[in-house]
Amino acid sequence: MAIDTQKNSYTLLFSAGMVLVVGALLAFVSSALKPTIKENERFEKQQNILYAMGVNENSDEGSVNFVPTKTVEQTFAQYIKKQLVVEGDKITEDPEAYLIDMKKQVAAAKKGQPAKLPVLIGEKDGKTYYILPMYGKGLWDAIWGYLALDEQMVVQGVYFDHKGETPGLGANIKERYFMDDFQGETVMDGTRYVGVQVAKGNNDPLNKDKQDNQVDALAGATITGNGVTAMIADTFRLYQDYLKTVSAN
Repeated sequence: MAIDTQKNSYTLLFSAGMVLVVGALLAFVSSALKPTIKENERFEKQQNILYAMGVNENSDEGSVNFVPTKTVEQTFAQYIKKQLVVEGDKITEDPEAYLIDMKKQVAAAKKGQPAKLPVLIGEKDGKTYYILPMYGKGLWDAIWGYLALDEQMVVQGVYFDHKGETPGLGANIKERYFMDDFQGETVMDGTRYVGVQVAKGNNDPLNKDKQDNQVDALAGATITGNGVTAMIADTFRLYQDYLKTVSAN
């Protein structure tokens, strides 16, 4: 007997069948790609951490070029000498501390709950770098990054990224000219950890004053800039007890 394809019941059964087939295919593809996705996320974190401490392949004044994926694990192992997890007064070593989800840790800290804070300690050209991961909120969505300090609490480099900031405005937090402005800035105001403020009208557009705890704001991106300022300040509130032990040595 021929199937009547004009009936509503046939349309419903056909649609349900297609949903099941497509759903099964998507689930299979997602499962099959999961290891690759995780690997790429790991490589990206390694690239970002290395970039913050000045290990990159920048070739000109405006480029932002990372260590290639095919060599990043080897390079990461070469430059990152120790990984720590700070939990209150407890400090432990963890070779995969850099994989800790800072979004979850920042949320826990804001609720007054214990947080696991990763610290990456790198060495380059005989100099020690303390790299701190950051997580915050921009205009539209999440912003995050890494900040590298020396023992004197002077910024040696940063890397910023975002999920959905406005192209040509807030999205410029990941542009070279903005990130480079942070180099050489102190995060201290006397004995207080204050971070670095993204400030409008700071009368230092060339960023020559490295003692003012400020960099020049991005044009048309006030809320994103405020988000970067808050993210950095929140990071130092979380890490200041650990950092006091670093600067005291």
